[in-house]
Amino acid sequence: MYRKLNTCLNCVIGAFIGMFAASGIYTYWDYKTHPEAYAAASAPWYTSILLFGTITAAIILAAVAMKLMIRKKGKKDRQIIPFIE
Repeated sequence: MYRKLNTCLNCVIGAFIGMFAASGIYTYWDYKTHPEAYAAASAPWYTSILLFGTITAAIILAAVAMKLMIRKKGKKDRQIIPFIE
């Protein structure tokens, strides 16, 4: 069960890193092709990248914390089960 949850968390981490990279590349491309659309805004063009990066970092940090708890729980469970010969 822990292995499946660990694999799922790996997928979540990879997906969010990919989404962040794709979003950042698209925002930069859009800024370079349509700078006049971003000139009218009061915030810099990269504000959405910073916001999405912060959210992504928080989700990845939570997933890594869960992975560490799974690893600790897995080691603890292996110590409790007696070795049967």
